[in-house]
Amino acid sequence: MDKAEFDKFANEYHVLHARNIALSGEDPAFFSEYKIHDIQAEMKRRCLAPVTALDFGSGVGNSLPWMKKYLPATNVTCVDVSERSLDIAASRFPGQATFVPFDGGDFPFDRAQFDLAYAMCVFHHIDRAEHVRLLSELRRVLRPDGVLAIFEHNPYNPLTVRAVNTCEFDENARLITASVMKRSCHEAGFKDVRIRYRIFFPRALSRLRVFERYLVHLPLAAQYSVYASGV
Repeated sequence: MDKAEFDKFANEYHVLHARNIALSGEDPAFFSEYKIHDIQAEMKRRCLAPVTALDFGSGVGNSLPWMKKYLPATNVTCVDVSERSLDIAASRFPGQATFVPFDGGDFPFDRAQFDLAYAMCVFHHIDRAEHVRLLSELRRVLRPDGVLAIFEHNPYNPLTVRAVNTCEFDENARLITASVMKRSCHEAGFKDVRIRYRIFFPRALSRLRVFERYLVHLPLAAQYSVYASGV
């Protein structure tokens, strides 16, 4: 994780992101919303109501309005190596979260502090050698029955690969297959690690999205989710 790199792009993140995903026909808000909506559905499936959540690699705070909409009772803590991004997030969404700078080492939180931890397309920016260590840190700060949610780009989708390869802030990114991410979660001590593939159709074919629930095991989607727990 390169602090200077993310500070550099913080001010223009939205413009760059919107331009980069233009082929999907959607804007950045669509991708932020579907992830939190997905997490809300998973919490309902598990009969859990998270009180505290950790947004790891929160960037400029794109998850926050959707947390307020779908999980309004949850207190969110945003952490990021880019202090400039956190400053922008705090100005965009005052009072909606606690914003904590992160130096890339251990999280500045006590053990078992959060009910939910999520990372939205963050790990492909992190050196592979650091994945298990950081996942272990996420497990440490989660309560025993807490839930980890990770969303990542799918390297088997050619449009996703093209978008990442042409994006300025993804210059040093390295996409991760779902199987590798699942293995890393297991190595970090997580249990019941489940993969679901997400977003198969662009906006022009959005009427077909009702069928995506039947395609979650097909590794051709634009992104995938990983859900795991410590017990």
